[in-house]
Amino acid sequence: MLKTALKPRWIAGLVFALLLSGVFVLLSQWQFGRSTQSDVPVDDPAVEQVKPLTAELQPGTFFPGSASDQMVSAKGSYDPTKQVLVEGRLLAGQKGYWVVNAFAVDGAPVLHGAGASAKTWIPVARGWVADPAQAGPPPSGTIELTGRLLPSEAPVPNVDAGAGRASAVSVAELINTWEVSSYPGFVAATSEVSAGKTLALPAQLKPLNIPAQPPNQQINWLNLFYSVEWVVFAGFALYIWWRMVADDYRRTLEEEEEEEEPDDEFPSDDLPAITKPEQVKP
Repeated sequence: MLKTALKPRWIAGLVFALLLSGVFVLLSQWQFGRSTQSDVPVDDPAVEQVKPLTAELQPGTFFPGSASDQMVSAKGSYDPTKQVLVEGRLLAGQKGYWVVNAFAVDGAPVLHGAGASAKTWIPVARGWVADPAQAGPPPSGTIELTGRLLPSEAPVPNVDAGAGRASAVSVAELINTWEVSSYPGFVAATSEVSAGKTLALPAQLKPLNIPAQPPNQQINWLNLFYSVEWVVFAGFALYIWWRMVADDYRRTLEEEEEEEEPDDEFPSDDLPAITKPEQVKP
C-alpha cells in the first residue's frame, strides 16, 4: 500500500489534505478563542475613580457585579470590639491573617426589621499580620476610609475557626457574630484619614494593596462546539485521503489477479488425445 501512496497524484492529494486540515485547525482555534468572553475589560479605569460607598452600594440588597473592585470612600468609625482575624491569607508567599473590623458608615440607609441595628456597618479588611498577637485595635474617632469594594466571600463549610477568628470574609457569618446590619460586601482599605491627616499603619500591620481582579470568563458553548467540530473535519480530510489510497490499492490488486488468470477455459495440455479409429478388415 505504501507503493500506491507514493504515487504522484496521491502525494499531491496528501499535501492538499494537510493544507485543508491546517485551515480547519486554525478555524478551530479561532472558534475556541471566541468561546470565552470577559464580562468587562480588566484595565477599566472607572474602577480606580473613588466613589462614595453610599452611592455605589445599598445595604439589604444583592451585591451587583458592576460594583466589584470599585474604589470607594466612606466616613464613619470603627468598633474595636468587633474585630476578627481571617486565617490562611498569603502575603509575599507567607501565610498569615487579615485583620477585619466592623465600620459604622455615616449617612448609610438604616435597615428595619427583626435583628436590624441602629447603624449600618461594613466589614473592612485593614491589613495583614503574620501572627495574631500583632493585630492591634483600629483607630478611634471619625475616620475617612478609602478602599476597594469587594463582594462577600463564601463561607467555608464545616470549619470552626474559633473565637475572634474567621475562615473567610463572609458577611453572612460576620453579621451573625457582630449582630449588626451590614452592606453585602466588604472594603479592603487603602487609606485612613483622621482630622485631615493620613494615619500610618502599625509596623506589624502590612497593607493589602489588592488590585482590580481579572474579570469573570463566560463560556460560549456554541463556539466551543464549533471548535471541536473543525477538529473533526481536519481528521476527516486525512481519513478521506487514506480511504481513496486504500481503494486505489485494492483496485490494483484486483487488476493483477485478473491478469494472472488464463484466457482459455481448458488448457491445451489437458485436452484428451484424439486417435484414428482402426480400420476393420473385411
